Amino acid sequence: MLRFLVRRVLGAIVILILISAVTYFLFFALPADPALLSCGKNCGPQQVALIHHNLGLDQPIPVQYWHYMVGLFAGRDMPIGHCNAPCFGFSFANQQPVWDIIKDRYPTTLTLAIMGAAIFLTIGVGLGLISAARQGSLFDKVASGISLTGQSVQIYFIGPLAIYLFADTLGWLDRGHDVDWAHDPVGSITRMILPALVMSVIFWSNYSRQTRSLMVEQLSEEHVRTARAKGMSWRYVFFRYALRGAMGPIVTIFGIDLGSVFGGAIITETTFGLHGIGQLAVAAVLQTDLPLEMGVMLFSAASIVLFNVLIDASYAFIDPRIRLA
Repeated sequence: MLRFLVRRVLGAIVILILISAVTYFLFFALPADPALLSCGKNCGPQQVALIHHNLGLDQPIPVQYWHYMVGLFAGRDMPIGHCNAPCFGFSFANQQPVWDIIKDRYPTTLTLAIMGAAIFLTIGVGLGLISAARQGSLFDKVASGISLTGQSVQIYFIGPLAIYLFADTLGWLDRGHDVDWAHDPVGSITRMILPALVMSVIFWSNYSRQTRSLMVEQLSEEHVRTARAKGMSWRYVFFRYALRGAMGPIVTIFGIDLGSVFGGAIITETTFGLHGIGQLAVAAVLQTDLPLEMGVMLFSAASIVLFNVLIDASYAFIDPRIRLA
């Protein structure tokens, strides 16, 4: 198992290095001049040259990339100021360190993603298990119909409807606000329930169908039928054999869907007016703030890769064969 996790961690490091290199060269090898983007059309040649020097853009791109990577781990001294590690550079729009901006926005996105994942896994897997246990029943048919409907809707459509119904009309839930874990941890959770519920709809619909399909397949396996023939109770066989066999693919699917979860968070943040990483990425693109765009992309990629490593570790506990790898 240790070798398995070491390989996953080393693979994750290689992936992050490749992502950082490709992202950096794509952004800073573009025809557009970052100095002109940050200064505007009224800048003269001397001002543009000064910005080039302050941002380190007067050096070859490979040298810039090396300094950038060193700054991520050791910080970096730049003409416009010192940038503490992890240094993603300074934003063109407001001259603030990119890491400080991301650090302020990430708690909202992380809370939304974790709460949404917890909701759609609980509802989706739960409905799938009940449907598999009651194949062909009225519950199975209704749950399948709801799942298909949930996969057909979009966040930007059901979001405003949910706000109008549950927040404005009934007053059951809050419209959704940015989290403040330092001063109001309980309120941070309650205010994110409605956005997390809306984001989870399209996901739990898929997991309900996937779980039902996997459980039906597992219940028809030879080892399950053999266990039943030996006199084991249906409930024991269902949870001890069939569910354990289905959990591996479900965990794998969840790892693949992590990028979609963060993508859903971006749309949800825009719909509910939340100031998270998603809205920050949109603002960076609209302002052509290249360091901020790159910082958000690299940080998001690192988060997804880290979560995938954790999921691989949990998969090793679910599947005994992985422990021997």
